Amino acid sequence: MLTSDQVTTNHPAQGPVKKPYSFFHNVEMWFDKAARFTKWEKGILEQIKACNAVYRMRFPVKIGDHIEVIEAYRVQHSHHKLPCKGGIRYSEEVNQDEVMALAALMTYKCAIVNVPFGGAKGGIRINPKKYSVYELEKITRRYTSELIKKNFIGPGIDVPAPDYGTGEREMSWILDTYLSLKPGELDGLGCVTGKPVSQGGVRGRKEATGRGVFYGLREVLSHKEDMKRIGLEPGVEGKTVIVQGLGNVGYHTAKFFYEAGAKIICLIEWDAAIYNPKGLNPDEVVKFREETGSIKNFPGAQTLRRNTDGLELECDILIPAALENVIDADNAPRIKAKIIGEAANGPLTIEADEILLKKNVLVVPDVFLNAGGVTVSYFEWLKNLQHVRYGRIEKRFTANLNHLILEQIEKNTGKPVDESHRRLIEHGPDEIDLVNSGLEETMIEAVQEIREIWHSHPDIPDMRTAAFVNAINKIGEAYAQLGIFP
Repeated sequence: MLTSDQVTTNHPAQGPVKKPYSFFHNVEMWFDKAARFTKWEKGILEQIKACNAVYRMRFPVKIGDHIEVIEAYRVQHSHHKLPCKGGIRYSEEVNQDEVMALAALMTYKCAIVNVPFGGAKGGIRINPKKYSVYELEKITRRYTSELIKKNFIGPGIDVPAPDYGTGEREMSWILDTYLSLKPGELDGLGCVTGKPVSQGGVRGRKEATGRGVFYGLREVLSHKEDMKRIGLEPGVEGKTVIVQGLGNVGYHTAKFFYEAGAKIICLIEWDAAIYNPKGLNPDEVVKFREETGSIKNFPGAQTLRRNTDGLELECDILIPAALENVIDADNAPRIKAKIIGEAANGPLTIEADEILLKKNVLVVPDVFLNAGGVTVSYFEWLKNLQHVRYGRIEKRFTANLNHLILEQIEKNTGKPVDESHRRLIEHGPDEIDLVNSGLEETMIEAVQEIREIWHSHPDIPDMRTAAFVNAINKIGEAYAQLGIFP
């Protein structure tokens, strides 16, 4: 019998050889596992599952004194809603299968958190550390021009964002290139998100994915019946947490858990893992890394023999926040966490999923848990289309109204309101307040919807399947409303 993440091919000399399934095929298998719990016929399910458009490109860029041909991709998985939305990653591991898988996950992710986008993803097959800033800028601008030529970018067509290996800098280059080739486009700022605030970005976007992971897991931890099933008390405070990956997502996830009273006992990076059962301060660890170039030998912590050993330590919550397939059939039996929160895309293989389910580990899936980034990207896109900063219109009105309410309370009670409470109550909402509030509501609502599906159908085995059921049903309804299907 084949394992769920392997297929068998025939080798002329060796006979049957087991070969891992691709990332995209793993996503399709998760889809198929959930599809049987939905009402949609096979043809509709096949349309929802299929990638609608795959653009593979190769273009020359002068690097130093020679020409280098760059391989890059943009995949639009679904057009059931427009624009499409998804990040762009720079990595030597980028390939068509990975980009297709990530685009598919974006489609389902957007549906689950009620963000009206189709899923997309992009990637450039380079190691950004090997290029100068000027060379990276040339590559990014050429990539953007290629997307414009084929109509694969635009505020109503396809809106990229940062991903692994990219950030605000790259998004500003994309924006500038787009505006230079599309002069006078009124909504041009909405062609890309994750931009610097000075160029139309929104406050709170950088930490949004990590904050969303925290909000989502906090909501999961609040449900007594689910926690009782895995032997945990409700609430964040006092929980032992391990975070793998100390990039933007992992750092902010660890930071928010630390500030909420959780104990970060292990942090894992590509070159080292550090452990302290009394807890680690993520800010101090990041500062140490900036000074030394590594988290290895962080004072007061034990540096583990292998960085992957950190995944197998006993803890309440394990949060993989790096790349895909870090927990597989090999190490899943040794995982001792009670909850796994997938902050990265695809950190578990299907076989690992099955093993952990049998071990009564609660897996909170990436397909909604790391949706904070696209949620706040949606807020940024809306801001660009509305041409006004969040809070600008209502901030002063709300502050003045709250001031009058406080005055009336003090007049009627004869007691002054404490100054600290006064400042808190009178405060009109800034952009960051509104963004964080919208993100918090989005993640809480997503958990509640998934739990309702999960617990209302006794045959649905886990949260991941319930999340996919939620996504498939919403996308199917969208197609039905468009009149594409009867």
